[in-house]
Amino acid sequence: MALVQKPDTEVIEKTDTNTTEAQIVKHPLQHTWTLWYFENDRSRKWEENQREVIDFNTVEDFWCLFNHIKPAGELKNSSDYSLFKKGIRPMWEDDANKNGGRWLINIDKPTRDEINLCWLELVLCMIGEAFDEASDEICGAVVSIRAKAAKLGLWTGNANNEKAVKYIGLRSVECKNGKTLKAGFLNGVIVWLKEV
Repeated sequence: MALVQKPDTEVIEKTDTNTTEAQIVKHPLQHTWTLWYFENDRSRKWEENQREVIDFNTVEDFWCLFNHIKPAGELKNSSDYSLFKKGIRPMWEDDANKNGGRWLINIDKPTRDEINLCWLELVLCMIGEAFDEASDEICGAVVSIRAKAAKLGLWTGNANNEKAVKYIGLRSVECKNGKTLKAGFLNGVIVWLKEV
């Protein structure tokens, strides 16, 4: 049996019977993330409408999931996707969110492609730790589909860490794609950062 290394991605194991088995090397993320799905059903309690879908902790598992779920822009009206660090529920009552806040980005009259692109950019920044040292303050993100707008929320764990909160907000509004965005941090006070 011999091992042949291909550049950066996989190890191929050759057996004596001339068969090959690929063992893909996976690239770990800093955190394990949980995808949640919310679909409004008025006959159920709010918490019962929030469903945990799956956890992932590698780049490859993220892309496998992202490429096989319904795109955010195709969700029903009043539905949400939430992506939070494992162990944190997408609700203010969770201990990790109680002292935090969220950056809320409203996209007026978006197309499906605009929703998909903004959601993807926000998620990649979040799971890829693109918020630098402030990434530790991030709990998760939500995309909410509504009749005339889409809302993207980036949740933080400590609203009192003003430096990190501002840094996260400035980075998160970069997902604009030419649309009108209104971004404000919500934790009892709304501070409008940018209105294009």
